Amino acid sequence: MTIKRLLAIVFIYLCTTAAWITLGASLLVRSGDSSARLWDSVTGGWGPAMTQAHPVAYYNVPGGAGGKREIQPSKSDVSVLLEYSPKKRGLIWYRTYLVDFHGSYVVSNPTPITQTLYIKFAFPAGDASYTDFSFVVNGVASSNNPGDGIVEAATLPPGGQCDVTVAYKSRGTNSWGYSFGDATHIKNFRLAMATNFPDIDFPAGTGSPTERKDAAGGWSLTWSYPDVINAQAIGMNMPAVLNPGPVASRITFFSPVSLLFFFAVLVVVCALQGVSLHPMNYFFLAAGCFAFQLLFAYLVDLLPLLPAFGLAAAVSLALVGGYLYAAAGLRLARVAALAQFAYMVLFSGSFFIEGLAGLAITVGAIVTLALLMAATARVNWAEKFRRTPAGA
Repeated sequence: MTIKRLLAIVFIYLCTTAAWITLGASLLVRSGDSSARLWDSVTGGWGPAMTQAHPVAYYNVPGGAGGKREIQPSKSDVSVLLEYSPKKRGLIWYRTYLVDFHGSYVVSNPTPITQTLYIKFAFPAGDASYTDFSFVVNGVASSNNPGDGIVEAATLPPGGQCDVTVAYKSRGTNSWGYSFGDATHIKNFRLAMATNFPDIDFPAGTGSPTERKDAAGGWSLTWSYPDVINAQAIGMNMPAVLNPGPVASRITFFSPVSLLFFFAVLVVVCALQGVSLHPMNYFFLAAGCFAFQLLFAYLVDLLPLLPAFGLAAAVSLALVGGYLYAAAGLRLARVAALAQFAYMVLFSGSFFIEGLAGLAITVGAIVTLALLMAATARVNWAEKFRRTPAGA
């Protein structure tokens, strides 16, 4: 190995790095364009994030704010079924879901006189669609036009009660929630939620369930508020999904680190074994490594994430391993295959697990450094770099 050849290898490395940066930037642009272009169509078809407001009742009273006084249901029993059904558009997964809502409420007249109470129910999202909707007060289905919500009147004697039931099915994106609005005191409230997914995540500012049980492929969750002041809202985020575009771009941007380790091992092993690889050999090896991310970037449009990753890795390993076997023999090809698998495949695979990539690269760098230090501790580097291999 000569300084001239080493500089040529560095130049090849820098050119490959520039190619990876260009590919990663194109993936970010494709992902951003796909997300911006398709988001409206996805939410238009499936609906936005939903937050169901707690129903309220009010009666007219002189001197009240706006001429009325609001009261909360004296008892609430709500059941919610969330069925996670993500949809892939382009390079982005959208966290869509189906919701089946059923609420039973009791509204009481808190005054000592007969009152006409107006019970108001607001939909969780104005631009979503609803099927199987029903709003029943004391056994009588509402015939009012729902609009953004619905209001029904019930005349109750002092201390009298009426039963209110609400049901609908709808679709949303990202999250579903239940809010108590301006209510500061919640009594006799219970919400039971069933999910078809095991990875539950409660949004910031919402309360944890008071009970939880494993269900087939999901959870059975219960929020029970018998008498609570400043009750926290209830919510559920849909499970996070590995988006092909962002994952592929992160892998691509970190690929120069993998190639640096791979070339370092190859240069040292070649020096120790007396193998002479020309810079053109390193050019083709870099191209074989680059083929991994290039193929992966376009396979994710057609295949699921993991199969696309596996196929792209296999093609790159075959290209690099086969080329080195033909150029330098089986011994070096074995070492290179192990190094490429560790640095290109395992490092890239760590991006599938949130927060693991940095640790994996750090551990890999330390282990590589230790092995190279142990293998080259007695090497006379001045002699290695002074000697000109045959045919140079």
